[in-house]
Amino acid sequence: VRAGLQAANVGIPKGFPDYVLHTMVRVVKGGEEVKISKRAGSYVTLRDLIEWTSKDAVRFFLLSRKPDTEYTFDVDLAVAKNNDNPVYYVQYAHARICSVLAAWGGDRQTLAAVDLSVLNSPQAQALMLLLAKYPDMLSAAADGFAPHDVTFYLRELAACYHSYYDAERILVDDEPVKLARLALVAATAQVLRNGLAVLGVSAPQKM
Repeated sequence: VRAGLQAANVGIPKGFPDYVLHTMVRVVKGGEEVKISKRAGSYVTLRDLIEWTSKDAVRFFLLSRKPDTEYTFDVDLAVAKNNDNPVYYVQYAHARICSVLAAWGGDRQTLAAVDLSVLNSPQAQALMLLLAKYPDMLSAAADGFAPHDVTFYLRELAACYHSYYDAERILVDDEPVKLARLALVAATAQVLRNGLAVLGVSAPQKM
């Protein structure tokens, strides 16, 4: 493919396109492995997985492992609405933040100028530190053909946000503190949204 495109002289840069082959994926449904037989011509297609689960689940699950690593796609886990389902866990964190911002009802543009020095709790500091790592993580993942690193980061960020949410009330009476906390969670939502978009996964505002 690469040689053909370069021979056609269509401005394809050297080394493009690159492709990554994935190992066979084992599929489990209802606690039992879905049997695949080359001889019998029975197999599971990507369309099957999407119909059984969702596009978001299939994308997130298949991108969450290195392509050369054996992987079991658990259909029941992919449709579960709990914290064991990684894509649900990340999307729920985003929806949870959107709910807080909607309850506040203010102009999000004003959050860009708030004083963040009041965010001094361990949970807030941990969340800010993790947010700061996003650009370098994304660049390294792109250079290394490693989308699984993005899924790992998003899961870690979701967990960090949930810990922060449980530790500190956001909509407090103290206006400077409230605005600073809102700015932090709004930034978290933006990074979650950006990371999910890189994977081609939606970021619902309600769940």
